[in-house]
Amino acid sequence: MSIIDIGISENDRTEIAEGLKRLLADSYTLYLQTHNFHWNVSGPQFRELHLMFEEQYTELAEAVDEIAERIRTLGVAAPGTYKTFFELSSIKEVEGVPEASEMVRLLTVGHEAVVKTSREVLKLAQDADDESSAALVGDRMRVHEKTAWMLRAMLPQ
Repeated sequence: MSIIDIGISENDRTEIAEGLKRLLADSYTLYLQTHNFHWNVSGPQFRELHLMFEEQYTELAEAVDEIAERIRTLGVAAPGTYKTFFELSSIKEVEGVPEASEMVRLLTVGHEAVVKTSREVLKLAQDADDESSAALVGDRMRVHEKTAWMLRAMLPQ
């Protein structure tokens, strides 16, 4: 294997990659949950939620690829099993099929969890002067903050 010489120490690359693994696990778990809700939503808001969830899981599908590729760029293997994602994710699986409003609430909480994980990883990247990881994580954080806001707007006050 060739040496990675991108101006970030091996220790920092490993630490950032470990954080990115948690972000990947959160993002993939949220992707799966969103896709599940897209398939199973019902009720008066069916069409609106069905389409919105599709937009969200499509965006997440692209994001998980970007995060995994950044982990690989740092010279670390990206996780790729449900078992590993379950162990790394701060988002817990949902049993059964919740009502539509509960789906929205759960996805709000999920997006907020990804924001919190992003903040932790962002700090690691900034401390190591890893602008590429910081930019990726910052972009992800903005998407999840906005999505959480939009979902919260749909919940009863």
